[in-house]
Amino acid sequence: MKTGDALRRSNDYGLDLVEVSPTAKPPLCKIMDYGKYKYDQEKKKKEQKKHQVQTKLKEVKFRVNVGDHDYDTKMRNLRKFIEHGDRVKISLMFRGRENAHRELGLEVLQRVIKDTADITTVDQAPRLQGRFVAAILVPKKIAK
Repeated sequence: MKTGDALRRSNDYGLDLVEVSPTAKPPLCKIMDYGKYKYDQEKKKKEQKKHQVQTKLKEVKFRVNVGDHDYDTKMRNLRKFIEHGDRVKISLMFRGRENAHRELGLEVLQRVIKDTADITTVDQAPRLQGRFVAAILVPKKIAK
């Protein structure tokens, strides 16, 4: 159909003439309510966003000589983050003389990993980065 005829017909219906496929020979056009089409597209985008899960990276900091009560509190927070579906970075910083006994810091992180093995998987193994040792844990259902 010629462009002029298509425009007249779309005006008769009170709708818009929308070019669907400009690269086709001849170009493909549709008569539709373009405002309603745009509205439906936005609605679909919002619906898709609603079902998306945003995972955040939370951090729990430990010390080499962490007390039992502090350890339990930090573990409780770590479990809460994991159950919420977030990734958790466990980090440990060495200060002063603690640098001479880095194996103690690695033991603390290994203890955390062992205590949370039922709900987490290690995404990044404990790694020494200067004065810090860090590891990343992810919930088991997300880990693949």
